[in-house]
Amino acid sequence: MRLTDYTDFSLRALMFVALHPKRLPTIAEIAASYRISRNHLMKVVYGLSLAGYVETVRGKNGGLRLARPPQDIVLGEVVRLTEPDMALVPCFDPVRTACVIAPACILRRALHEARGAFMAVLDGYTLADLVANGSDLDALLGRAAGSQQGVIPAA
Repeated sequence: MRLTDYTDFSLRALMFVALHPKRLPTIAEIAASYRISRNHLMKVVYGLSLAGYVETVRGKNGGLRLARPPQDIVLGEVVRLTEPDMALVPCFDPVRTACVIAPACILRRALHEARGAFMAVLDGYTLADLVANGSDLDALLGRAAGSQQGVIPAA
């Protein structure tokens, strides 16, 4: 199973904002710290805002803040939002079920159970869990941003 960059960036953006509850991190700051595309991150933040995970504050001193406490943001919920197609194989897709062995396939059942177990693990973690070692994360992100020297990759 592989998660999209969109989901990865969503989780990392949430972590960054959770690490800085007393200020409003910007998209540019988050992108530079993680060395990811600012343009892609803008789309991610827009989606997180629509879903009620972050609030955006416009203006000179604007930025992002969590719309909910980090302990109320469940990872499985975020992944389900950002990965609407969790079809691991074509037979999971109700439109593309052309597999001739689908009615008797145990592999399909095993993969379905594995996907359920994967999501169950994510449901056991919150954003607060991800930033429990906040000072370590913040130090690493600060170093990454400093070594970036303001260069943000294009989308």
